Amino acid sequence: MNVFEIIKRPIFTEKAMNLKETENKIVVEVHPKANKVQIKKAFEECFKVKVESVAVINIKPRTKRVGLYYTTTNRAKKAIITLKEGEKLDLIEGV
Repeated sequence: MNVFEIIKRPIFTEKAMNLKETENKIVVEVHPKANKVQIKKAFEECFKVKVESVAVINIKPRTKRVGLYYTTTNRAKKAIITLKEGEKLDLIEGV
């Protein structure tokens, strides 16, 4: 798996921004088949920062109703990446 396929996009929710400010953690969406070691290596290689730990959350697909029909959402995987002390990463400025 390519390094740039593993990390899909950052997640900018209120909870994620609070984690970033208080605990130096970054929340990103990752490829569903990626493991912790692959995520750590990809993040260090892409952003040139040192990663202390990685926590992974699997999001199960849910059934939703659209008019008369039922459909399911896509499954996803999130990673909460803890940066080492003194490391800083600004994905966006001024938010």
